[in-house]
Amino acid sequence: MHPIRYPRSHSRRVFLDKLARGVAGAGVLMPLWQAIEAHGEIDRAYPHELLSIEDYTRGAIKTGDEISAANVDKVKDLLEPVKYEQIAKLGRRLQIVKTTTELMRLGPWEYLEATARNRGQAQFDKDGNVVTRDGKPWIGGNPFPDANSAIELFAGLTMSWGRHDASFYAVKETDLLEDGNPAYEYQSGWAELSPVARTVLEPKPYWPGHEDKLRYQSVFFTAPQNARGTSFLNIWAYDQREMPYLCGYLPEFKRIRTYPTNQRFEGLMPGSNLYLSDAWAAGDPLYTWGNYRIVGRGPFLAAVSENWNGAHANWEHATHGGPKGKTFWDTKVELVPEAIVVEAEPVKFPRAPVSKKRVWFDARTGLPIGMVSYDRRGEAYRSFDGAYALYENGDRRFMDGAHAYWSWAHVHAFDLQTGRMTRLEQVRELPGGYRSSANDAAIYDKYLTNAALMRLGSA
Repeated sequence: MHPIRYPRSHSRRVFLDKLARGVAGAGVLMPLWQAIEAHGEIDRAYPHELLSIEDYTRGAIKTGDEISAANVDKVKDLLEPVKYEQIAKLGRRLQIVKTTTELMRLGPWEYLEATARNRGQAQFDKDGNVVTRDGKPWIGGNPFPDANSAIELFAGLTMSWGRHDASFYAVKETDLLEDGNPAYEYQSGWAELSPVARTVLEPKPYWPGHEDKLRYQSVFFTAPQNARGTSFLNIWAYDQREMPYLCGYLPEFKRIRTYPTNQRFEGLMPGSNLYLSDAWAAGDPLYTWGNYRIVGRGPFLAAVSENWNGAHANWEHATHGGPKGKTFWDTKVELVPEAIVVEAEPVKFPRAPVSKKRVWFDARTGLPIGMVSYDRRGEAYRSFDGAYALYENGDRRFMDGAHAYWSWAHVHAFDLQTGRMTRLEQVRELPGGYRSSANDAAIYDKYLTNAALMRLGSA
């Protein structure tokens, strides 16, 4: 342990002062991005007590320890309420790893580089959309890395989910009943492509003729057989007041069907707890939600590093906990020195089963590190809980161009009221040659057009 220079009460006072003033700028000892620009690391912005779990807990918890029901109360203030319940009552465990202080290990290299390069150039236009100082669509990276409001935090997240120009995720999904038995198991491909704010794919920063779009996104299912070929395509307008266009291909009808775009609070497939609205904790256009406000801030335990299982040929993860030892992914978490909690309400979804959601943002990166939805009675209802990683471990490394790939590794989508769990993991490859990748321009023609849906459906 290090000598305690700043008592825990010092950081708490700073966080409470920012919360009372309704501002989001990160950092305790100095502004976070001032520290990053000067040193490339975050440690100058925070006292050591917020960078070491051992110092924060006065030695009660150390790097390498496991959080379980036996000791979870020592870190209860560092967990969102659903995760605390999972550990205390359902046998979930978390392994503690060292806090990451090097910013470039917390996201895709080019995205973070663009964030620093373009810092200070973003603003909202008269319609509330993110534009540059000369009124053009955004040019790359997080537009508000030192966000000063709840809406800026959510705008940065909504602009880019996976933080690559294009991404394809090979996904395995298991939907578990309350008794821990699997009800459904799916294999699917999830594709994303950004026509604007591009940092790698040419032409950049814009794809000519597509500047009025924010993203193309699709998901298609390859297994089991009765789901094979089912697919959905979302096309988002750049204008965040508009609903996305949503269509899908149903193999039994052999045709493309347009879906009501506001039905975003139900599983895409039978048994699934994952909703379109859940994606990256910002699955709906920015202004279909409202009353954004900062409701909390402080340190937090989150799975932002070391969650790639490169030792497995297909990157598959082990499980534990729950009635059958299969409910939760093995997960590594670190002490995030500052998380900002934003609450929002669905304002364009009158039939939404949720009254509000709370999203925990890593103040260092604007990454969503936890989400809890509340039902119409205001009670905790569902949680969305992702784990991330730079895909390198010792001499094992999966490359994204000149740098190691960064992405999500696995996700829990949990219904607290029914006890049903949806587990998803990003794997290297699915049968049929569907491989996880980033910044491949061919992703559009392969997965993000109506013709692609027809082709995938008949494959």
